[in-house]
Amino acid sequence: MAKKTIDDIQVQGKRVLVRCDFNVPMKDGKITNDKRIVAALPTIKKLIADGGKVILCSHLGKPKNGPEEKFSLAPVAVRLSELLGQHVVFANDDNVVGENAKAAVAAMKDGDVVLLQNTRFRKEETKNIEDFSKELASLADCYVDDAFGSCHRAHCSTAGVTAYTSPNVAGYLIGKELSIMGKALENADRPFVAVLGGAKIEDKLNVINNLLEKVDTLIIGGGMAFTFLKAKGYEVGKSLLDESKIEYCQDMMKKAAEKGVKLLLPVDTVCAASFPDPIDGPVETIVTDSDKIPADKEGLDIGPKTRELFAEAVKGAKTVVWNGPMGVFENPTLAQGTLAVAQAMADSEAVTIIGGGDSAAAVEQMGLGDRMTHISTGGGASLEFLEGKTLPGVACLDEK
Repeated sequence: MAKKTIDDIQVQGKRVLVRCDFNVPMKDGKITNDKRIVAALPTIKKLIADGGKVILCSHLGKPKNGPEEKFSLAPVAVRLSELLGQHVVFANDDNVVGENAKAAVAAMKDGDVVLLQNTRFRKEETKNIEDFSKELASLADCYVDDAFGSCHRAHCSTAGVTAYTSPNVAGYLIGKELSIMGKALENADRPFVAVLGGAKIEDKLNVINNLLEKVDTLIIGGGMAFTFLKAKGYEVGKSLLDESKIEYCQDMMKKAAEKGVKLLLPVDTVCAASFPDPIDGPVETIVTDSDKIPADKEGLDIGPKTRELFAEAVKGAKTVVWNGPMGVFENPTLAQGTLAVAQAMADSEAVTIIGGGDSAAAVEQMGLGDRMTHISTGGGASLEFLEGKTLPGVACLDEK
């Protein structure tokens, strides 16, 4: 797990290709949230200070048919220039490594910064095709990966390029993710509690199985809880249910009992006649015991008794990892369960790790982000990390 970072290499006078995550939200060509750009600054500033020639690359959005102006990284170059206090040259080539990029890199002095165009403007990027990897590598002497949000993808700019550059090391963002999440999974301070939520149980099959090998308590809420409740023989009304995974849930409950892991499920549920439309619109709810959900109702959040139960488990922990909301957190009426878990984590003295995605959005929305130990910058990557999977963009970095 221990990988070399930018602190382990000399970059003076070298061309350093840095894979960042500049996949920022945009509206009418304007960046609406620059957190991902700000998160990359420590790595970029370190490389500038050490005299590297810093060549940045990233994807933005999902262009389907090659280059699309709305997915251009030009606004990112402008914002980066403002944040760094120095001009960032934008190499605007639709083929990413074109004449503009080559000329910009050739003209670089130590400490200069160039940003390449959206790597997904090349269809080869997501297919990890060798030719594009070689083209990217031709611009640089060494490679830094600082895009945890993309390191679970084996793309040209996250993995393929490393076959043609050396050294290949982690930036500060990935280094932090590996350090904190790695310790949580392999050497956690105990009691170790994991909280899993979200809609689909299918997304977290291997996560549940892997965490039962590591945690003291596993809390399951959100839409995925109803398949577990059904596996216990309860009726769940119109709630989200994956009939094909009932046997799996029974196996997991049996495994938890054998391992001595406390598996906590909702004991009461906030129900409504149907899913709110619009999602944040008014909704009439009732609270019922989780084994008595009416046939014409749908469970959409954990109830007050469950909030208390889950919060108590969190407060008694030394390490808490959370991935997935407890209900439809986008709706104020149905956000109370997610808020209760977030508040319990914020109030605890434990190491608290939020696994990106909806959990991170919920915590930020509730104003509790700065009270967590770590909020992962990659929802998909953190989920695969929790599964125990090897992340392609990490596996190809140099060992310490």
